[in-house]
Amino acid sequence: MNVSHPSVHPVEAPPPLTDGGNVPRLRMKDIQGMPGTVGGLILRFSQFVFAVVALCVMATTSDFPSVTAFCYLVAAAGFQSLWSLSLAIVDIYALLVGRCMQNYRVVSLFAVGDGITSTLTFAGSLCICRYHCSSWQ
Repeated sequence: MNVSHPSVHPVEAPPPLTDGGNVPRLRMKDIQGMPGTVGGLILRFSQFVFAVVALCVMATTSDFPSVTAFCYLVAAAGFQSLWSLSLAIVDIYALLVGRCMQNYRVVSLFAVGDGITSTLTFAGSLCICRYHCSSWQ
């Protein structure tokens, strides 16, 4: 059996902590479109506008009340528009006050909410596709 052996290289020890063991926290990387930035506000506002347009188009169709899956998709689009509007308001507040939204919990909350709304919208569109595919046969 031919096994290679790793070589050990000496590593310098880190300097001792002098301020009571408090390790400085690392900031998250600045990403375009993050909460609390102008890019994030533009993305949220455009997301709100597109959700409202989709909601209006779907709600003005003639067979909207007769198809349950279509009602579900309209409800999902309404929830998406409310979610996007509320996060746009949070972005406006953060920009006006100058508050940094680079907090792990805030970004996680935004990501979980976006995941829920996208899952609801995708599930509604699958229900619509299933309804149309079954009616074609």
